[in-house]
Amino acid sequence: MRKRNKNKKSLKNIRLIQISMIIGYAIIVFGAVSIVTELAVRKTDTVLENKVLSLTSSLNVQMKLNMESYLSRMETIATLAFGEEADYTYDATDPNNDEYEAINTEKQITDKLYSLCIMENFVDYGIVYRNNRTVGKISNATSTNFGDHIFDDLSTMITRPRTNDGWATGYGDDFKRIYYVKQVHENAVLVISFYAAELDDVFDNPETLGDMEISLVNQDYKTLYSKKGAEVGEPLPDNIRERIKGQSSGSVMDNEYLVSVNKCGDWYVVCSIPTRIILNEKNEMRSYIYMTGMAAVLVAALVGWYLSYLLTSPVKKMVSALDDKARIDMLTGILNKSTFEEYSRNCLEKSLKTEQRALIILDIDDFKGVNDSLGHAVGDKVLQHTGEIIRETFTDDDYLGRIGGDEFCVLVNTRFDSEEKFREYVTEKCTILSERFHKNYIGDDNSYKVSASIGISLFPENGTTFDELYAASDKALYHSKKLGKDTFTFSGKLAESEEEQ
Repeated sequence: MRKRNKNKKSLKNIRLIQISMIIGYAIIVFGAVSIVTELAVRKTDTVLENKVLSLTSSLNVQMKLNMESYLSRMETIATLAFGEEADYTYDATDPNNDEYEAINTEKQITDKLYSLCIMENFVDYGIVYRNNRTVGKISNATSTNFGDHIFDDLSTMITRPRTNDGWATGYGDDFKRIYYVKQVHENAVLVISFYAAELDDVFDNPETLGDMEISLVNQDYKTLYSKKGAEVGEPLPDNIRERIKGQSSGSVMDNEYLVSVNKCGDWYVVCSIPTRIILNEKNEMRSYIYMTGMAAVLVAALVGWYLSYLLTSPVKKMVSALDDKARIDMLTGILNKSTFEEYSRNCLEKSLKTEQRALIILDIDDFKGVNDSLGHAVGDKVLQHTGEIIRETFTDDDYLGRIGGDEFCVLVNTRFDSEEKFREYVTEKCTILSERFHKNYIGDDNSYKVSASIGISLFPENGTTFDELYAASDKALYHSKKLGKDTFTFSGKLAESEEEQ
């Protein structure tokens, strides 16, 4: 019994070791995968962020180049107005002008300017003189907006002394028009204007950055143009302006926005987009990496479990085999004495007085004569055969044990509704045992008959503990021997058993 308990403890320890191995392995794998996953995520974040910054900066530079190219083309168209000397030498303020010649000259200049005007969708394409006289296409809105100060106010828009020209917008808080002004001579300026909406083709961002907000702002960060249709003339949003304020070029990215800026003349091209949108690919990559990491942990855990199983399975089988040896009588295949007694005692201690139990003792008659006459090998076969008979006769609910050299014991646990039915069942089983032994012949010529005597006690009628029932069954067994052997007897009903036999 101590050996069996020791084996049970060993099995428990092996299970604890196996569980500890699995948990330890899982922690190591989880930690390693977590570190690798986190490093992969950080590396991916860095690569994607750098890629996005580079892409956005490139886009912003491209938008700046597009804008500069567009402005340069407008300036080139403006120089076409001075293809002939009369176009840039005529002065409408000269009091010595011949009125007829002046009219003809102004008509020629106007016709030429109108022919050039159709090249682009200009609002204005004309020359304004100091006396506010105009030639070419000067819209009514421009004349009304500037009034009597048209020459002076347009002259203030010339901000580049080297080329005597300049770009401006926001006159009279009207940011919908963009003006280009070039000095013709001291008394004349050429003005070209167009609507800011004409810049749609200039700021045509690629489809991959379709959510990018592209704006053209002045030095006060007021919107001159917005790709997303923001109100022209409105200040750049504070959360965008604060990120680029004071910078002529560069990119800034934080948890909320990615913003890039490039100076274009006196203006700024600003590209902005929420970080969550531009880095959506990063979030997808994060999810993929984490899912891959979880899958790796799961696979590693299964591998670890399998390896621990391979490592501990032989030991468990060995301990289990030892446990079987500690419990089982190896010759007969049923419980040995100590295990049978342990199981029976525990069962009887937990049994209610209303339940039925029976303890049967079977003893092979004249077994010593078998060993002496036929040899111990034949005697072992008799014991093995007896074990087979007992296993075939009783159920898995019953405890079967070999408690001595040729002595066997059965604790019947099969349940019935009444004591009478239970007693009939036990009688039937013992009758079967006796009949099996009636036919039990051994020896080379099967001339040696082997029989068995049986004693039976009932719970709780003949006792409530294993010792009490065993003593009662042993007494009944002794009575069976006295009756001539090869029979069975119930304890307390010896006379009745004799009549039955």
